[in-house]
Amino acid sequence: MTKIPDRPLATEAAWKPAPMARDASWIHVLTDQDVAELEAALARVKARGLDMTEVTRDDFPLPNFAAKLAVINDEIEEGRGFALIRGVPVERLGEAAASIIYWGIGTHFGEAVAQNRMADMVGHVRAQGRDWKQDGNARGYQTTQHLPFHTDKADQVWLLCLHHAKAGGLSCIASSVAIHDEILRTRPDLLEQLYQPFCIDHRGEEFDGGRPFYEIPIFGMHRGRLHARYGNNYIHSAQRHPEVPRLTDAQLEAIALFNQLATSDEFRLDMEFRQGDIQMLNNRWMVHSRTEYEDFPEDERRRHLLRLLLFTEPEGVRPPFAREINELIRRWAETPREPAEVAVS
Repeated sequence: MTKIPDRPLATEAAWKPAPMARDASWIHVLTDQDVAELEAALARVKARGLDMTEVTRDDFPLPNFAAKLAVINDEIEEGRGFALIRGVPVERLGEAAASIIYWGIGTHFGEAVAQNRMADMVGHVRAQGRDWKQDGNARGYQTTQHLPFHTDKADQVWLLCLHHAKAGGLSCIASSVAIHDEILRTRPDLLEQLYQPFCIDHRGEEFDGGRPFYEIPIFGMHRGRLHARYGNNYIHSAQRHPEVPRLTDAQLEAIALFNQLATSDEFRLDMEFRQGDIQMLNNRWMVHSRTEYEDFPEDERRRHLLRLLLFTEPEGVRPPFAREINELIRRWAETPREPAEVAVS
């Protein structure tokens, strides 16, 4: 069992949403030179006839912009835990070319990994008329519904905005480290609960014969660093499986407190996506959410984001308590399958 820290993991000034919203130093606007480098790398990929997922860092050279990306990656991995690149010329380039640029930027940060049982390497975040409250195999990104705070799999999670919503659809983020420290300060008894394993629903992503859930603590320490994995809806939906132990009153109170803090003005930073924005989050200690939204009626204008999941740490330094889900991600890529059928909860 991971030893729970007896003192805060961050300084008091480490997470202040209001000042962050005002200074916006986390937004990196592409210059004309940056765009020119990206388009030159795109042309190189096209000239060689490479498929997007074949592109490596060496195939996508960025002579000057790469240094800026290294600074941004340091912000994500060692600093505030998130960043936003603004100004990818999506409208002019079109979805296919913008996707290659997006992938190419990602190769300068880490390894893209499969996002589901179909081995999708780039996820399409757009509504498909599903309701994840009724369909046990639906994923939140396939709906227009509010998404409670959660983490995705892998080390970093990115979103590229191709089209924004007609109304709503704000992205909300919060620091798991700040939430951890607040619970340590106010309710250390509940923090102990969050260091214990929780059952997380696979929602149809498991392999035949495998358990329909996996176990992982919400908080865990490894090599002196906090790793957080949180998903309120997936914790609760795992309760539909008879072999999953029932949540205790203490567990319910602990995850309710986590969610209460994440949604509060003290810990939550909201941002509205523009076309061409790339949001980048450290998935190990940031949680994110999305407000409910309304789509445009025209199909070509509907809210549409592209998602990348990246492994940015070497295999040997990932925490042992995340091994089960990391191995599943690897297996998804090796053995693609058809989507899970609709399952009514």
